[in-house]
Amino acid sequence: MSRIAGTARQALILPCRRVLLSALLAFGLLAAPPARSQAAAGATEDPNLKMSNAVLTVSRGDYSISGLATHTPEGKSFKHGIALFPGYPGIMRLREDDGKPRFDLGGNFLVRSRLHWLDGETLMLTVDAPSDEWARFSQRFRETPRYGEDIKALLQEAGRRFGISEWTLVGTSEGSISAFHAARMNPQLAPRVILTASVFIAGRNGPGLSGIGTEDMPARLLWVHHESDPCAYTPYRSAREFAERTRSPLLTVRGGGPERGAPCMPFSAHGFVGIERETVRAMRDWIRTDTVPSDVGRE
Repeated sequence: MSRIAGTARQALILPCRRVLLSALLAFGLLAAPPARSQAAAGATEDPNLKMSNAVLTVSRGDYSISGLATHTPEGKSFKHGIALFPGYPGIMRLREDDGKPRFDLGGNFLVRSRLHWLDGETLMLTVDAPSDEWARFSQRFRETPRYGEDIKALLQEAGRRFGISEWTLVGTSEGSISAFHAARMNPQLAPRVILTASVFIAGRNGPGLSGIGTEDMPARLLWVHHESDPCAYTPYRSAREFAERTRSPLLTVRGGGPERGAPCMPFSAHGFVGIERETVRAMRDWIRTDTVPSDVGRE
């Protein structure tokens, strides 16, 4: 009887493990097995790889900070620099392998949709956590002057290489915390900031944006939020409250899909799944015209 019971338990456990493994791989929380490397998957699945992508790294003594520079193949002279701050955990582990960029978080909203920002005059810089923060990268660290200086050094180096003097910072989910504080500490470099699917509610990872002093934010600010965001830490009602408190516009997104995965993961409405292009183009219009775009999606 014990052998039969053990076999039955194993039959139930194995499918559950397969489901969990598939979910972790889909959301970039677990590295793909060697037989299916990121290079092989990206070559056929990631349209961003048709763009020009290069890792830019700045040494900061005993650590470094890197960004993934993306532009159209024909792009040579840039008017617009847009720095992207991905969501949890914000650790991309940017590196080069055989001369090609390799990184985690490929499924994140900002990472997977960066090509929608592009034309011949726009440079994207997707920002990694500093290398000595790859084990944790806490929300509290993102508030510190050192992090502000790290971002400053990276943006200045990218600006030197690509001829960009000012940047728009765009954060999503927990990356909204990075973008907010980086902009707060670098007003000359970052006169505009866009916060999407922002973390408003404090949790185990830190306070989110719950205690920010918005009067200290000199940058022009745009909030972007999906009306049906299902994540407990990023409710739409809070986006409306913060927009009113900061006297800043709110761009509401509706529709999209189909959704898959957990509520706070990148392929739910929290990650603007199915409506990435329209959402990005509306944000891009705001950067270029300083005019608040109409809400995105169905009424």
